[in-house]
Amino acid sequence: MDEEMMYEMRIPAGITERIMIEVINEFGLELKSTDYGPVLLGKKEDLEKAQDHIVKALNQRLKELEKR
Repeated sequence: MDEEMMYEMRIPAGITERIMIEVINEFGLELKSTDYGPVLLGKKEDLEKAQDHIVKALNQRLKELEKR
């Protein structure tokens, strides 16, 4: 089986456009509009890496805001 299954990942609230562009470009994902909001579309392992990247970026942003 040459084709890998594609998965969808809902985008959590609070994600900035900058983070979205980073994960789409870095992990080769697609942005798809659905009736329930936008989702990222890609291979399971790429979505898992993107999820880790998003969590790290959000945690970093929270730390920056706490310093204020």
